[in-house]
Parts: sequence; structure tokens; C-alpha cells
Amino acid sequence: MLRTQAPVRALGPTDRDEALALCARDPAANCFVAARIEEGALLSMPGSLIGYRVDGQLQSLAWAAANLVPVECDEPALDAIAQRVRRWRRQCASIFGPTEQVAGLWARLGPSWGPARTIRQVQPVLSVEVPPEALGVTEDPLVRRARLDEVDLVLPAATAMFTDEIGYPPYVGSVAAYRSVIAGLIRAGHTLVWTEGGATLFKADIGSVGVGAAQIQGVWLTPALRGQGLARALMAAVTGIVLREVAQQATLYVNDFNHAARATYAALGYRQVGTFSTVLL
Repeated sequence: MLRTQAPVRALGPTDRDEALALCARDPAANCFVAARIEEGALLSMPGSLIGYRVDGQLQSLAWAAANLVPVECDEPALDAIAQRVRRWRRQCASIFGPTEQVAGLWARLGPSWGPARTIRQVQPVLSVEVPPEALGVTEDPLVRRARLDEVDLVLPAATAMFTDEIGYPPYVGSVAAYRSVIAGLIRAGHTLVWTEGGATLFKADIGSVGVGAAQIQGVWLTPALRGQGLARALMAAVTGIVLREVAQQATLYVNDFNHAARATYAALGYRQVGTFSTVLL
């Protein structure tokens, strides 16, 4: 019997368990999409998760909203998903995820969506399941969860981190929408900070939690304190809090050229479990 290409369609609440099972094949790689599902996006953002089926079985997914993020996509799935989203260029700011899948999508979408603003081809995906204290690494006791009344204390650090990483500020004009995002992370207990003298000196976010993994992002240390050997204890504290209180696996991805960060993560027991790429549009 010939294998027939199944249609790509938007998934709904009844697809939740099947979609999460697909994400669970690789929690570190698929944490972002799993988190959106566990947060209720199948109800709150209808149409944002699309699925590719073969003989009735869900084989691949893609989160298709402000970002395009593939999950477990083979070549036929990439063909079908690219065809489905080709007309959505204006609403998408980036494509990110496992390198081969991102490259496959960009090969199909680049001629009509490009040129890219930048492509970060090699971003090692790192993971750890052993708390730093078990490795004899001291956690900085000053790192704690941010309080909701500290949104405006965290906001400048978050803005600086975003601008440094992406190359442009996270908002133009009104800060309200971005401030709401920061407040949501703090409300969920997902922003960790070190503050002193009315300023945030260090911050990190737990951006996604799903299928047993927690993805750390938005790591930032005030420029005046960089190069002083503080990062290891600060990130040890973040990693320890994640593993004790949030998920059994802490994961993140980092640009391959960020050698200082990679050395810090290696000292905390993080190991490479995959490679991401990001196409910034």
C-alpha cells in the first residue's frame, strides 16, 4: 500500500494527550511547545498548533504563532507544514528548534519569507538532571524568585537582555505589553533575580515548563559585574531551584560562540543533548 500524505490541520483540546506524547519523545528539544500545550494554548490560542498525521496517527507538530517551532518533523511533514504556513510570514518573528528541522523549513520558506535578518546556525542544547550541590558547586544564596511588586525593577534588566541578544528592543512606544509578559513570568514564579540597591544585578527566567523539562532563558548579568567569576554560583542557584522545585530536567540552549557561558554550564554538569538553530526574521 502506498503511503499517502495526510493533511495538516489545526489541533484542538481533544488532541492534547497525543501532542504531549509526541513532545515527550525529546523533552529538551520540545519543551517550548509542550509548555504552550500544558498552559492551555489549544483552548486559548486556537489554530496555533498544527499537526501532521499519517494513517490517522499524529506524527509531527509545529507551533505556528509569533514563532514557528517544529516538533519531530520528517521531510514529508516539513513539506506539508511549510505549505500550510507559507502565507503567514507577517505574523512570524522567528523559526527555531532542532537544526535539521529548522533548516528544512527555511529551505522551503526562505525563497518567499527571506531574507532572514540573521541565522544562528549552531546553538547547543544543554541539559542537566543532577543539582549543582551534588557536584560540589556552591549556589549563590542571594538568588531568589522575583516578587510581583518588583516588575519595574526587573523590566530594565529584561529589556537589556532582549536587546543584547536579539539586536533590537522588545517594544517600541508603549511598554505595556512587554511589561505584562514580565509580570506573567514573575506571577508564575518563573523569574529568578539577584537585586541590590534598588536594581536588578542578575536575572534568569524559566521560560517553558513541559513534559518534565524546564527551559531556562533570558540569563543576564549587569555589565559592571561580568568577568568577575560570579556566573557559576548564580547559575548554580538557578539550576538548583529548577531541579528541586520545578522539573526533573533543566535545559537551555546557547550560541556556540558564547564560550564563557558554555564553560559555566559545563562546570554545572550540563551536557549537550542536541543542537538548535534560529532564523530571525
